Formats: sequence, structure tokens, C-alpha cells
Amino acid sequence: MAQMHKWWQTGVVYQIYPRSFMDSNGDGVGDLAGITQRLGYLEWLGIDAVWLSPVYPSPMADFGYDIANYTDIDPLFGTLNDFDALLHEAHRRNIKLIVDFVPNHTSDEHDWFVESRSSRESSKRDWYIWRDPAADGGPPNNWTSFFGGSAWQFDEGSGQYYLHMFDVKQPDLNWRNPEVRAAMYDVLRFWLDRGVDGFRVDVIWMMIKDAQFRDNPNRPGWKPGDPPYARQEGRYTENQPEVHDVIKEMRSLVDRYDERVFIGEIYLPVPQLMHYYGHSLDEVHLPFNFQFIELATWSASTIRACVDMYEKALPEGAWPNWVLGNHDRSRIASRIGKEQARIAHMLLLTLRGTPTWYYGDELGMQDAVVPPEMMHDPQGKDNPQHSRDPQRSPMQWNSQPGAGFTQPGVTSWLPLSQDYQHVNVQVEQDDEHSYLTLVKKLLSLRQSIPALTTGSYTSLDGVPDDCFVYIREQEGKRYLVALNCSGQEQQLHLDHARQGNVVLSTFLDRNDQVELTNFVLRANEGCLIEIDD
Repeated sequence: MAQMHKWWQTGVVYQIYPRSFMDSNGDGVGDLAGITQRLGYLEWLGIDAVWLSPVYPSPMADFGYDIANYTDIDPLFGTLNDFDALLHEAHRRNIKLIVDFVPNHTSDEHDWFVESRSSRESSKRDWYIWRDPAADGGPPNNWTSFFGGSAWQFDEGSGQYYLHMFDVKQPDLNWRNPEVRAAMYDVLRFWLDRGVDGFRVDVIWMMIKDAQFRDNPNRPGWKPGDPPYARQEGRYTENQPEVHDVIKEMRSLVDRYDERVFIGEIYLPVPQLMHYYGHSLDEVHLPFNFQFIELATWSASTIRACVDMYEKALPEGAWPNWVLGNHDRSRIASRIGKEQARIAHMLLLTLRGTPTWYYGDELGMQDAVVPPEMMHDPQGKDNPQHSRDPQRSPMQWNSQPGAGFTQPGVTSWLPLSQDYQHVNVQVEQDDEHSYLTLVKKLLSLRQSIPALTTGSYTSLDGVPDDCFVYIREQEGKRYLVALNCSGQEQQLHLDHARQGNVVLSTFLDRNDQVELTNFVLRANEGCLIEIDD
């Protein structure tokens, strides 16, 4: 009897950055009603689940990740009724909805922090992390913010410092306080009771800090101009042992609801990442696997090494996942070039595990040019080269002014990419060789071929150095994925099978029978081949 898999194991997750997906009211900012309007496109494409970046009330110091109220919608995006309408329409189309949960910090305008800040005797003082100044009157220790500078902000009113690992307007919650845990678990219940299908949990590995507040060591080799977040090793601010107890409590709560998914944002090396599945697979269902985002070089050997190492490291019964892009990192087509981005999508959608990709990557969208004076990202204001705004540019729907994202004549919150007139949904839907056509075909094949969703994975030796070749197999059906990660033609002499049929090429121009003992991959070509027995 075949093993039954959950929807989040066989499905594909599509991240939407709401400010940039669809503006329904002409204010230049995307909103919930706009997302609802575009669900037909996602259904046509073959998306199984949408993950929304935050839409909660916020002063927008960090564009929604500084939350002032966890159980409402910011008027910029609409209302709770708009959220309910989106959820209802998504479910009607068999699309799941995953929302962001941001437990590490709130906005400094959240009622909790306003009360905490009011006095040292406040009943919520211990809901946040307050410390007396050091002997010299300076910060309590050397911890630095991910956005640059000290992670401590002095509060004149109470004479203490509060911790903010991100923007100064994002004070960190004290997860050692049971009242904080209870309040945040109520937040989870609020959205679960409303019907959401799960959570992506922001910086989940950072929720607990060292109880002794010891100094972090500096990272060797860091120099001015490097990203501020890389200045220190987070030895005492990240990945603390006690965080796993909190995550287990969260997971236990989520598991009381049917078929919900619990995903953790975790930037850690694979051996540490595996711990977040839990010893009994009782922590996060999917600790986000960011290896493709963080690869120093995009080459067949490095890709194969990270896939094989990850597969080997997985605890028994743990489900893999792969992430191609997100709102914090440069777009895949900008990182590795548009030709290899096609290879990346075939890789993502034919590997074992749950794929996640970022809105617009299915079009081959690249980072937009955002002049420093138009930047919003707090991480980029002091270091424009590290701004995250370029990858957050508006979705490109058509060739009209505003790119179909907003009304003609309206200035969008970030500038459109300069290529929107020919890189957009409308143009690419009519182009049988476009990025969008390739991704849609890959999604369709993935949904119709069980070997590509739940089959085994085996990488192959004896292939050219610039090629990554692997087999997906289930119930006697075998499929070969051959990826040429170079700009030169490659000749494969495979002895695992003699013949096969090309089901799909990344060039979208062949569907032929081939001899696998002497098979040529064109430069920058990937092929999905059904192996003849």
C-alpha cells in the first residue's frame, strides 16, 4: 500500500510579498483584494499554496515585520473581511494559504511595548529584554543589530537599554517569560481558528537569547562594506538550546488542527538545521533549506554536493524542502543569469521535497534598479549595496504603464523593473518558449508524475563535471533529470539505461527518443527524460 503524503509534501509553495503583487485601489501599493483578483492566475499556473509576507498593522519601519497588532490587518492592505475573502476564494480554488508569524520581535508601537516601556514596574516590563547599562554607561554587551550598529537602544525614561536584533523600532520579545508564550500562542489560535493552513515563522532560531548575555565573537574576515548581519557570529543570540522547547510547544498547538503546516525560517548550516525537525519530528515540519540561495558558486559539483549532503543528513521520516528565492535575497535570474535560471527551475521542481519560490521568478524577473533616494529597506539605507528593495519590485503583469500592477499614471511604491514591457505574464503566456511556459509545464508534469513528487532520488556518477544528473523513481517508473550547468555543450554516456524519451527540455523545443549511452545536452540545457525499461 502506497504511503499517503500530506498536501504540504506534494504541493508547491509560492511566496507573495503583498506590497508588490497587485494594487487593487490605485494607491501604488499591493493589497489583499489585489491578491484575490489574481488567484485565477495562480490556479492556472498550478500553485498549491500561497505564503503571504506580513499584512498586520505596522508602522512599516521594516515593512510589516514590525508588528503593532498580531490579530488585525493593516489598512494599507485592507481589512479582516478582505483577508477572509482571500482565504475563502483561495480555498475555493484548492489553494492553501500560509501566513507569516513573527515571534521574535514586535513594533515599538505595539501596546505591549508601550506598556513595557512605561516604567520599570510595568506588568509587561519583562515581556521584552531590558538591561542596565554597562559600567561605562554604554550598551550591556557587544551584540550588534542585523541592520547595523548596536542591538541595544537606551531608553531615557527608564534608564535601561532594550534589545533589538533588527531595527531600533523592533524590540525583541522575552520568550523566557511564560506570559509572552501564552499571548503569542493565542495569536496562533486566532489565525488557525480563522482557517489559515499554516505558518511560516520568521527567524524562529533566534527567539531565545543567552541568559548570561555574553559577548558574541566577531566573525573573522569581516570588513567595512560587508553586510552588517555578518559582522558577528551569533553564538549567544541565535540557535540557543532552549529554543527547541518553545518550538515543540508551538508545533503541539498547530497539530491540534487538521493538516496544517509549520515552516521555520532558519539560516543555519545543514547539520544544525536538521535539529529543527525535532528528535521525534515534533518541531517544524519544514526547516527552510536555503542552500540554493546561499551557494557561493552555481556549478554542477556544488549543487550535487549540497543535494546529496542534505539528503544524507535528513532524519528518518523527515521531509525535504528547497527554496529558490525570497524577499531577502537577490532574485535567481540576477544571481546566476537568465539562462541558468531555467536550469534552476527544473532543478527545484524535480528534486525530492517541497519547492518554494518567489513571486515573479516564474517570469525570469530580475532585481530592479532602485536609486538610493527611493530605497525604503532599513537594511539598505546606510548600505545601499545591501538593500533588499531591488528584489521586491512590483509584479509584472502586462506591458501597459504600471505593468498591470497598478493603474497607469500611478507611481508604484518601488520602481518597476526596466524590462517589464517584455518580461510579464501577458507576453509570456503567449510565448511557447517563455520562462512562464517552462514553469507551467514543469508544474503540470510534477503534479502528474508521482516519481517527481514522492519518488526516490539517486544522483549519478560518471557524468561530465559541468552536469548534474539524477534519477527519480517510483513504482518502477524512472525519470532522468540531466542538467547542464555550463555554457558549453556536454556529451553524456550513461550506463544506467539505454534509451529514453525527452519529456521536457528547458528550451521547450524537443520531445524525442534519445540514446542515453550517447546523449548531448546543449549549453545551458536541462532535460527531463522518461527512461525506457
